[in-house]
Amino acid sequence: MTSPLAGALEGRSALVTGASRGIGAAVARGLARHGARVAVLARGERALRALVEELGARALAVPCDVRDAAATERAIATLADAFDGGPEIVVNNAGAFLIAPTHETSVAAFRETLEVNLTAPFALTRAFLSAMLERRRGHVVTIGSIADRSVFPGNAAYAASKHGLRALHEVMRAELRGTGVRASLVSPGPVDTALWDEIDPDNQPGFTPRGQMLSAEAVAEAVLYVITADASVNVDELRLSRS
Repeated sequence: MTSPLAGALEGRSALVTGASRGIGAAVARGLARHGARVAVLARGERALRALVEELGARALAVPCDVRDAAATERAIATLADAFDGGPEIVVNNAGAFLIAPTHETSVAAFRETLEVNLTAPFALTRAFLSAMLERRRGHVVTIGSIADRSVFPGNAAYAASKHGLRALHEVMRAELRGTGVRASLVSPGPVDTALWDEIDPDNQPGFTPRGQMLSAEAVAEAVLYVITADASVNVDELRLSRS
């Protein structure tokens, strides 16, 4: 059976960060499946190349460590050239996740978490917003978290970055209203990805077992829902939990 969204993004261009695995890879697959040209950005170059080979001619690999400002600027230039000023859709998904008590979180680790989770999305979005505004069409999708509203022990760096990211989204939403450019926040609860491999939540008191988490594919479907909504509709915020 043909998906009702088949071809819904034909001719559109998109960027997905943190796209080498998990939510990012699932979002990239969904965007390509529905017709978009997709640039996938991540620091895991081997996994990124494998994903592009899977997606075919519609995909472009942009290896980049978003903690590196110079590398991010080079990636921005590559994307501007590839997509005539930049992609029409930006999905800011790349994230760093750290669990440690505040007094055991180093300043360097705190700073790095903010660089990945907050500064990089700002830099990438800022780079392409002007072109979106000139076209009067575009969409910035921010992947938030349950931690952008709730706080948990050991989340000093992660919660600070995600609360800041939600604030950035809210500012953009206010600024972009009526311009034709949309901004959406998609905030899932725990998602079963490789991010949890070292933490082993199944054997940690107070953590959600992996079997009770959302799948990356379910989050990707939510992202596709907000992107393919009628142009007259802005999905301001979509919060996801396991049913």
